[in-house]
Amino acid sequence: MTPAAPRHDIAAGPYRAAISEVGAALAGFWRDGRPVTAPHPDDSLPPMSSGAVLLPWPNRIRGGAYSFGGVALQLPLTEPAKSNASHGLVRWVRWSVTEHSDRSLTMTHELVPQTGYPFALRFAVHYALDAVDGLTVRTDVSNAGDAGAPFGAGFHPYLDLNGHDLDHAELQIPAAAVLEVDDRQIPIGRAAVADTPYELEGIRPLGTLRLDHGFADLTGDRAHLRVDGRTTTVWWDSSFRYLQVFTPDLARFGRTAIAIEPMSCPANAFNSGEALTVIAPGDGWSGSWGISAD
Repeated sequence: MTPAAPRHDIAAGPYRAAISEVGAALAGFWRDGRPVTAPHPDDSLPPMSSGAVLLPWPNRIRGGAYSFGGVALQLPLTEPAKSNASHGLVRWVRWSVTEHSDRSLTMTHELVPQTGYPFALRFAVHYALDAVDGLTVRTDVSNAGDAGAPFGAGFHPYLDLNGHDLDHAELQIPAAAVLEVDDRQIPIGRAAVADTPYELEGIRPLGTLRLDHGFADLTGDRAHLRVDGRTTTVWWDSSFRYLQVFTPDLARFGRTAIAIEPMSCPANAFNSGEALTVIAPGDGWSGSWGISAD
């Protein structure tokens, strides 16, 4: 098979990362040659959208339908089993490399107005490595159109467990609330995590807990995964106010992993308005997150 997309490597000290031209996705991140995020072969697409960039919305929009500026809009249903529009519009498009050095890479894409999203946005995703601090991902968005545009951002890093099972992974998620969802995984409320299985503010073994949950009311800016004596840290800045935490079944891909996904807004924000950003013409949005490992 031929590669699914060209990849570009960056490196600094013990760290190396690979970024795909399709979706500007994080195709792999390693420390001392050991995977920090779940890698996949060069000749395959990322399993379950691992490493994906989720723009101009993260997670799901119920039925793909929403109204903005008094206009009813309908997005294509990219999660047909649940009748949702899922994970934005840029996962499967080719991005352009506009800067590449040994330690950094910038990928850009111009989103043209289209069915269900008649807005023009310019995206730049900057990947940079530091020999001590690891990976930083900064996203800059600008509105190139003549009308305000609804917007949200999310990222999909799958943290590799190096062959260990989920039961023995230890997890810390700094959040006071978990989002309650319906059968289409659309938020319908929120609940305090205190005294529930979802209370993860102190690092503890995952055990039999399995997750595909949105966490809100964040109490910190770092989450930690510990397994086999190594701690992986995901951090984010104030642009990201939610986390989706997912324990995917990657057995058929020969991996085990836990996704800790920074999001600027929760699922269905185009309808609920919760933490939704509206970018005015000529204005922009910027947010950063990253990963390090010991």
